[in-house]
Amino acid sequence: MNWSSKIVYHKNEQRIAIYFKKNLQLIDRIKQFEDAKWSQTLKAWHVPDNEENRIRFKVLPLPHTIPSPEGIENITKFKQWLSSKRYSESTISNYSEALKSFLVFYREKPIATITNEDIVIYNYEFILKNNLSASYQNQVANAIKLFFATVLETKIEIDKIHRPKREKVLPNVLSKEEVKLILNAHSNIKHKAMLSMIYSCGLRCGELLALQPVHIDSKRNIVLLKNSKGKKDRIAPLSPKILDMLRNYYTLYKPKTYLFEGNTPGNPYDARSLQQVLKQALYKTKITKPVTLHWLRHSYATHLLESGTDLRYIQELLGHNSSKTTEIYTHVSTKSIQQIKSPFDDL
Repeated sequence: MNWSSKIVYHKNEQRIAIYFKKNLQLIDRIKQFEDAKWSQTLKAWHVPDNEENRIRFKVLPLPHTIPSPEGIENITKFKQWLSSKRYSESTISNYSEALKSFLVFYREKPIATITNEDIVIYNYEFILKNNLSASYQNQVANAIKLFFATVLETKIEIDKIHRPKREKVLPNVLSKEEVKLILNAHSNIKHKAMLSMIYSCGLRCGELLALQPVHIDSKRNIVLLKNSKGKKDRIAPLSPKILDMLRNYYTLYKPKTYLFEGNTPGNPYDARSLQQVLKQALYKTKITKPVTLHWLRHSYATHLLESGTDLRYIQELLGHNSSKTTEIYTHVSTKSIQQIKSPFDDL
């Protein structure tokens, strides 16, 4: 066998890493597997950790990677509870995987005997020692809180479950000149329209891909965003320039169900393919920053703030529950900062 494999934690997710000397034929085979990715950090290809991949890549079940029978049963019940509350599929998946991580750690301990002190030990012995992020720790805390709120016999005091101190991370923002270069990089009107819609309306990637032609109200110059994050509807203003672009795009492509469809009519455009569209635009413009699609949304909000738009309106446009989430853009807006004269200039 000219390759080896092992379980790894990569970006807060348990994965199977495959190690081998450069072999183009083997790389092509691995690329065929769903969600196969290359990691520069691991210097390896990695795939989702599931039973099928464990068999395929001959990964032996490691100690403490599977919950106890009681844990498995409770995870199933927790998923059912989340579904009944109509949580999104991604939230159900994230929360159940986070709970699984916790219950694997305490697989030898009956769930009814787990205490708040056990959560502290888990955070120290597992989260911190594996260098997992504060955001992952926060996700686990949310999952544990929700889970134990549904368990009848428990020693956990839910109100005393603490979250990690929130990191103050500023959003990444592009200049208007950089945004213009990215949006004009593609000659393909579909690619150009998708990136332009994200920036011009401040959309999340999922919101763009869920759009249907009926959501574009050309008479009122708005776009209706249905069932966005938090299962909330909202509207966003539609630029006349974007409307003209969409009309040209629609005439050429004639989408059936979704505004932006992939190779299969009636199916939405693939999120990973959209990321590649952005990557190609960055390559063409020679912008070397690690730009993501969400940077366009951040840039939209910051540019609105710099042009004098009230923060309350920006909050509505972005669909934020709390004004505190929107206020972070005041820390990256350069309009006021650029007017401050440095004392260095007077030396």
